[in-house]
Amino acid sequence: MSDVIATVWDFDKTLIPGYMQAPIFERFKFDGKQFWSENNAEIKNYEKQGLTINHDTYYLNKFIRMSQPGQPFDGLNNALLKELGKQLQFYEGTLDLFKKVCSYNDKERYKEFGIRFENYIVSTGFKRMIEGSEIACFVKKIWGAELIDSKGADGKTRLAEVAYSLDNTTKTRALFEINKGVGIIEGANIDVNSKIPLEKRRVQFCNMIYVADGPSDVPAFSVINQKRGSTLAVYPKGDMKAFRQVDRLRKDGRVQMIAEADYQEGSGANLWLTTQLEEQADAIIKQKRSPYEQGPGTPGHLI
Repeated sequence: MSDVIATVWDFDKTLIPGYMQAPIFERFKFDGKQFWSENNAEIKNYEKQGLTINHDTYYLNKFIRMSQPGQPFDGLNNALLKELGKQLQFYEGTLDLFKKVCSYNDKERYKEFGIRFENYIVSTGFKRMIEGSEIACFVKKIWGAELIDSKGADGKTRLAEVAYSLDNTTKTRALFEINKGVGIIEGANIDVNSKIPLEKRRVQFCNMIYVADGPSDVPAFSVINQKRGSTLAVYPKGDMKAFRQVDRLRKDGRVQMIAEADYQEGSGANLWLTTQLEEQADAIIKQKRSPYEQGPGTPGHLI
């Protein structure tokens, strides 16, 4: 089995400047700020009533409610989500960096030792939108919210149910699925609870890099840090509030590095990420060579 080095990416505000739902609001001419304001107010109201609310599931249900007949997003469905994903605009250099990660697989030095480089996305946003974006072809697997469509009496297809969702805590489950190769190893009947010896897991945690935008990803950052992987928190250029948030994470030991969300060649994020990839690959090569380099050698003649 290949030794895999996985770069795991958050999506909103990590790869794109804002939230992926913006094209939905534009399509249906609805104020995005109003949506999030109403969503947050409703959550607070229910929590005041003593209910425990999963914020990431709640917003998905709100989209479903607003996709019904006569509602502001009437007709929103999975096909449209994928189509709107084409409109997502990425930070400078993002696509080139994803291509660069994949291009390491063509280097003879790494091919010789069976080393593979892969990108993954783990997001609380819509999986279909990410799949529709131009970055999807450079990603091994995407974790995101999946919704079920239903055809109404009027023959129109709309979002109807939440099939799968993540929150900032359950993102760590996706990391363990990457670790074990769940849904990746062809023909393997395994899930996140399958018992697999550490040394036989598809992606070792020390060969993972996790990139996200801030405090909400602390659980995932913590898992990767504890298991000797690499962590990077990014912030938008010139955004002092966001910078202070990620700098606090660095000072608290939550992340190893912070950088502007600029992935162009020569940028801090690009330089740091490519350095981690190459150092992790070199460590694998050194480990594979060590049994041959540390032997007793050939006995010489006694004098």
